[in-house]
Amino acid sequence: MGFSTAAVSAGGDDGRRYKKAFCFGMLPGNLGLAERFQLAKRIGLDGVEISPLGGEDERKAHLEAAHQAGIEIHSIIYGGWAAPFSSSEPAKIEEGMKATEVALHTAKAVGANAVLLVPAVVNADATEEQAYQRSQEHIRTLIPLCQELDIILAIEPVWNNFLLDDPKRFAKYVDDFQSPYIRSYFDTGNVVKYGNPEDWIRALGKQTVKVHLKDFKRAGEQWTPLGEGDVNWLEVRKALLEVGYRGYLTTELPGGDEAYLRDVVARMDKIIAGE
Repeated sequence: MGFSTAAVSAGGDDGRRYKKAFCFGMLPGNLGLAERFQLAKRIGLDGVEISPLGGEDERKAHLEAAHQAGIEIHSIIYGGWAAPFSSSEPAKIEEGMKATEVALHTAKAVGANAVLLVPAVVNADATEEQAYQRSQEHIRTLIPLCQELDIILAIEPVWNNFLLDDPKRFAKYVDDFQSPYIRSYFDTGNVVKYGNPEDWIRALGKQTVKVHLKDFKRAGEQWTPLGEGDVNWLEVRKALLEVGYRGYLTTELPGGDEAYLRDVVARMDKIIAGE
């Protein structure tokens, strides 16, 4: 990859290689905001990933609750499906721009360093070539804001029919921006339909700034609990070590009660330990 990574951090180094996080929606919604953060801390998490927040008061409340619990809000899971940058409609592009800006400003307000972005969707409105060109054009206009806020746009391979046949093509798409503020968000489960997660990890290399942990079974195309699908976790761990990834491993799974969430954390610990 041709760019410098000096301007960004993949989550810091507190003496451990990885930090553990959940998507915030996994925590019980019947609990208050502070209680959800406290639960995250109690079960052994270091951080959470939240959705964009539009209001200053809401952002402040999340930051204060996280700080009091000793939990980091490390990333914003925006996405971009509703208004992809591959759209041919100017109104959709404007909608996507505004939504991405809200996500970037949310990240800045709560102390996160990245926003997950689905950059394009290949469908009747956009061929892969059109999606490639349009999305790059629009994402480039956001780089100055990313630089001003010091927030990364982390592009995720997902089931959007875009650049999924070859991880090297996906890596080139990200590398084309030649910016430390446009990086990759890798999800282990998303690519199992198309290849081996460890091959993607090696192809993306130092581009990867965040990692989602999910498992998937090809037979029947089913999402599964961690360790019960077709992800070869020993090979995933080996590949992450090879590329020097340090930072957050975030599970993006269904929510549940405290006993269920503790089981998810235990499964994460086994993956990290190579068991």
